[in-house]
Amino acid sequence: DQYDIIDRQTQWGIDLIEKYVKFVKDRTEIEQSYAKQLRTLVKKYSPKRVSKEDQEMKFSQYQAFINILNELNDYAGQREIIAENLVQNIFAQLLKYLHENKQERKMHLLEGRKAQQNLEASFKQLDYAKKRFERDCKEAEKAMQNAERVDNDINATKADVEKAKQQANLRNHMVEESKNEYASQLQKYNKDQNQFYFVEMPHVFNKLQEMDEKRIQKLCEAYKMFADTERQVMPIIGKCLDGMTKAAESVNESGDSQVLIEAHKSGFERPGDLEFEDYSQMINRTSSENSIGSLKSESKADHRTIGKSKTKRWPFGKKNKLIVFEDFSHLPPEQRRKKLQQKIEDLNKELQKQVDQSEALDKMKDVYQRNPQMGDPNSLEPRIMETNQQIDRLRGEIQKYEIWLADAEAKLVSRNDSFVQYTPHCERSPSLNNNGSHDKESPDTTYSDDSGQEPLVQPSPVSEFDDFEDDLANPIGSSTALYPFDGNSEGTIPMAEGEVLQLIEEDKGDGWTRVRRSDGEEGYVPTSYVKITLSRK
Repeated sequence: DQYDIIDRQTQWGIDLIEKYVKFVKDRTEIEQSYAKQLRTLVKKYSPKRVSKEDQEMKFSQYQAFINILNELNDYAGQREIIAENLVQNIFAQLLKYLHENKQERKMHLLEGRKAQQNLEASFKQLDYAKKRFERDCKEAEKAMQNAERVDNDINATKADVEKAKQQANLRNHMVEESKNEYASQLQKYNKDQNQFYFVEMPHVFNKLQEMDEKRIQKLCEAYKMFADTERQVMPIIGKCLDGMTKAAESVNESGDSQVLIEAHKSGFERPGDLEFEDYSQMINRTSSENSIGSLKSESKADHRTIGKSKTKRWPFGKKNKLIVFEDFSHLPPEQRRKKLQQKIEDLNKELQKQVDQSEALDKMKDVYQRNPQMGDPNSLEPRIMETNQQIDRLRGEIQKYEIWLADAEAKLVSRNDSFVQYTPHCERSPSLNNNGSHDKESPDTTYSDDSGQEPLVQPSPVSEFDDFEDDLANPIGSSTALYPFDGNSEGTIPMAEGEVLQLIEEDKGDGWTRVRRSDGEEGYVPTSYVKITLSRK
């Protein structure tokens, strides 16, 4: 009997699902917008090209920042996954179910409305039969009263009496028929009413109840899925946050300082103390010719001294524009060596590309010779000649730069060797600066007056590696070769993979380590090619 209430309740449930679907859609748009803004932010602050050769990538603080940007980009990806799962698992599923729920509700309501209409029709038939029975009864009563009145009337003829009696009997017969019709309709209505209230409507209401409970269950699952969608990506989001924390912890402030020092150390000596220039001596001079002569000579000497002081190298002064030379001789010794090494590496890479191209052209020419229908072998000759010329040019360039590199390394090594050689003869040991050089008081170095020139090193009586044979340094550990190395460059030695060498000198920041073979041969090998084990002191 609460059909209308159930109708309104089921409609309210559908409205609630529609409201939740709209809520999920808005949340999805927020997640998509958030992820898009995060990716835009990452793109804005990310370098266009990330290369290990970039100077900034050598600093741990910058590498940590790049890692944080990468983790944030992954985090944005997880927000996009949340939005995608919300659309697929909740929004789309609820829309589909909402359509099915509306159809099912409509079907059950139509079934209930049809049963109600049938009951109303049965009641109308009963009411019609009832009113007809009532009317026939009244007409029959009137007919009986009229028959009695005619029968008692002495003036009435026999025919009138018979006619009145026949009319009364007809009305009584009609009453019996309408009575039977009313009783039949009443029995039918009671049966329909019983069917309506005990069978049909309970069945409809049960179906609507099942439908509504299923809707509530579906909505409850959608509520849980709303939380589970984000909970599923929380481990990955946690890893992204852990990656950011790890990136922050990987920052090495002392290491960054060392990278900056190694990248820009000049190798120049520190300037010595300025000498006192006593101008008061000119006041005490006499006016004799000898005094005047000596005064002129001293004055010239003073001017030379002043000239010297003007050519001092000031660390914070205004720098003059340097002339760039092909052999990088305009750079400090350490910077020159690094530039030459980098140039040789670039030339070797370009040479390898040309060699690969030459081999490919040779193979193509061979294929054309075997299969002329594929192409003319002579058409490749200009390209082959051009490639061979490029290879010869690059090899000449590499040889030229290797000579300059050997010269630069020889100067650095001879400077270090002369420093070690002459230190025992000094009255006091010179202190080393942060460039690995020694002070001006060291007896093995002399300085020119021109500040643009490097300190002049006294020539050592031995070559770069001759002192290894005379006075072998004690090994400070061992090194195991991780990869084979040819050792074709001057000052290097070859090694085989797995070979164990004696460690003589650690890497000083230039990427090379000094080692000794078992046969006594010494030289340098790439630090990244060996695994170093230091001896315990």
